[in-house]
Amino acid sequence: MSFTVLVAPSGFKESLSADEAADCIATGVHRAFPNATILKAPMADGGEGFTRALVKATGGTLHNLSVTGPIGEPVEAHFGFLGGCSEPTAVIEMAAAAGLSLVPRDRRNPCLTTSYGVGELVRAALDRGARRILLGCGDSGINDGGAGMAEALGIRLLDDTGAPLPRGGAALARLAAIDMANRDPRLDRVRIDAAVNWHNLLLGERGVARVFGPQKGATPAQVEVLASAMEIYAGAIQRTTGIEVGTAPGAGASGGLGAAVLGLLGGRLHPRYDIVMQYLELDRFMATADLVITAEGSLDGQTPFGKVPAEVAYRAKQMGVPVIALAGTLGKGVRLNFEHGIDAFASILSRPCSLEDAISGAPKLLARAAEDAARMVMVGMSLRDRLDRAA
Repeated sequence: MSFTVLVAPSGFKESLSADEAADCIATGVHRAFPNATILKAPMADGGEGFTRALVKATGGTLHNLSVTGPIGEPVEAHFGFLGGCSEPTAVIEMAAAAGLSLVPRDRRNPCLTTSYGVGELVRAALDRGARRILLGCGDSGINDGGAGMAEALGIRLLDDTGAPLPRGGAALARLAAIDMANRDPRLDRVRIDAAVNWHNLLLGERGVARVFGPQKGATPAQVEVLASAMEIYAGAIQRTTGIEVGTAPGAGASGGLGAAVLGLLGGRLHPRYDIVMQYLELDRFMATADLVITAEGSLDGQTPFGKVPAEVAYRAKQMGVPVIALAGTLGKGVRLNFEHGIDAFASILSRPCSLEDAISGAPKLLARAAEDAARMVMVGMSLRDRLDRAA
């Protein structure tokens, strides 16, 4: 009997890329089902791997350059151009210049980190003639509302004396005016489409500082500073451009980068999978699959709100295909995923270990967990056959 497994994981942050995770899962499944057909569709959600995934899918080109990293030091980043497009289309992932993985653990302070390097990537794409930019938002290490990105593109953020603000989200608490006079004029001639988590807001109790600030190293006091700064920032944007970003869906994406894309750069925000699925082949593969295995670093109550496993499961359920999710950790509210298309889930960790050991051992752990899951599927298939014969 032929058996087809679709492997569609996200990456595991600071550990495995989506491509690497797909390879590990495929290895494990093959140990249990040596004759199975395995289709691999590594997923991109706008975070790490977004650029490479879309460049690879379209036969495009990748370009490397040094930019200002989130802690103000140079980092090696990249952007790409898609292949087969009628107009020059650049693809940028903000994580390449301001991702959390670029912030050393002992320097994680979102009051100070900056998105300036993202603006440098946009500028480099414009220098190479981009007429459209796809900007992936995810896996950020910043909470500056995209102010640094805007600054790199000629927009000045000033205090009440007319002096430029220092970089970082906390400084926006002193924002008095936004000067657009030297804004890069090419922004008016390029279409910017940002792939964002549509659930991420800039302000409020579910605003970016309160929901994601602690994950980036913010103390409770710093969270309140950043939340207040984002309110001041949103007000300044509305006074300057007339655009209300405080409650706009997706404006809180990537530490508020979405707010700057929408309110200062003249771009548009889109639910990220509306953009990603234009270039990936997930649905075509799904139509031929008997089982889907997806994966991500963490599975919890936030997963249904825009994370890869939930999107994969949603699409699988439209075609009646069962879904197993593997995760590095299972967090609070994880059972909510049963209501969103995931039929079974498991942690790749079989015993307690340090974060460092989990990261270094992730390839073996993921392959073993995939093999274990596949063998459980094999047991279920054998039991079904036995019951069918008995009937």
